[in-house]
This record gives sequence, C-alpha cells and structure tokens, in this order.
Amino acid sequence: MGHVPPDKQKLLNRIKRMRGQLAAVERAVEADADCSRVLQQATACRGALNGFIAEVIEDHIRDSMVDPAAAPHDPRRLAAEELVAILHTYLT
Repeated sequence: MGHVPPDKQKLLNRIKRMRGQLAAVERAVEADADCSRVLQQATACRGALNGFIAEVIEDHIRDSMVDPAAAPHDPRRLAAEELVAILHTYLT
C-alpha cells in the first residue's frame, strides 16, 4: 500500500480502535456479559472493520485505477467515483 503519511496514520488509528473494540468483546465474553452487550460490541467491531475495508478499497480505486491527470468529467473517473459511492453505501 502506497499511502501518504497522513492517510497511513489515519488507517493505523482505525486499526488501533478496532483492536480496542475487539478487546472489549473479549472482556465481555470472559465476564459472562449479557448476549445483547456482547452482540452490540461485536457489531461495532464489524462496522469498524467494514469502514476500514471501504476506505482501503476507495483509496485503491482512486490511486490505482484512475489517471490523476484525467479531467473531472472523464467517464472513467466518473465511473470510479460511482463505484466508490456504491462501495461506501454497501460497506458502511
């Protein structure tokens, strides 16, 4: 992955938050917490992972599949942005 430092740090921060969320699920299971509490925390983890995946895919589409010199109304650029919007809606 060839992310510039601010983007890379943003992704690493997301991963750290996911790690903390997953640790909270583990603690809840170890503590025999209510199923609803465990499920709520687990779905938060899934949402965080889906957001991470969406961001990486979006970055890949924009950085690797679209010519940065292409005009704003270039059909490929428009198709890529449409795909990014679909992925964002589906994954987040």
